[in-house]
Amino acid sequence: MIIEFDRSRVTVVDHPLVQHKLTIMRDERTGSKQFRELVKELALFEGYEATRDFPLEDAPVKTPICATTGKQIAGRKVAIVPILRAGLGMVDGLLELIPAARVGHVGMYRDEVTHEPHEYYAKLPADAEQRTCLVVDPMLATGGSATAAIDYLRRQGVKDVRLLVLVAAPEGIKTVLEHDSEVRLYTCSIDECLNDAAYIVPGLGDAGDRIFGTL
Repeated sequence: MIIEFDRSRVTVVDHPLVQHKLTIMRDERTGSKQFRELVKELALFEGYEATRDFPLEDAPVKTPICATTGKQIAGRKVAIVPILRAGLGMVDGLLELIPAARVGHVGMYRDEVTHEPHEYYAKLPADAEQRTCLVVDPMLATGGSATAAIDYLRRQGVKDVRLLVLVAAPEGIKTVLEHDSEVRLYTCSIDECLNDAAYIVPGLGDAGDRIFGTL
């Protein structure tokens, strides 16, 4: 069954190096150390795409040769909001790209029977409503945790929410985009489907367990 969704709000980061690294991540033989490094690297790649539309302003600068006018980001403030725990693996990559970003946290766990998300922790920067919030989680499966996190941010007054994942199931994409009419989504791959246990096929396995070595 083909699942339709608004592709205008979905960016697939399909750079050859991203796809190469993603294949290594999928491999069940890839250990936690390398898996963590790849999550960090792909988060950085996605960060470039998720911030591509940030406005610029002129910035005078003196090079070793002469004075000139360059460009700088025009006052845009960012918060990185990982969905715990797996989302923590993407934070360092984004902080390398945007060192001045603040970091919030939203804790969610999925009921293994109902697959419904449950919030157990939430903490945002005090001025989160003035920031572009990059919500990060390696996997978008059913979309339950992502929509719950987005709802929490909306209740805090956040207007610009962007969801960054590494792999996404079509079912989860459809759920997120239909749930929130303004959120934008970035992924390195749109995978085939969810299986009966609500895991992404072919997916990565359990990203949290692979990041933290708790298999």
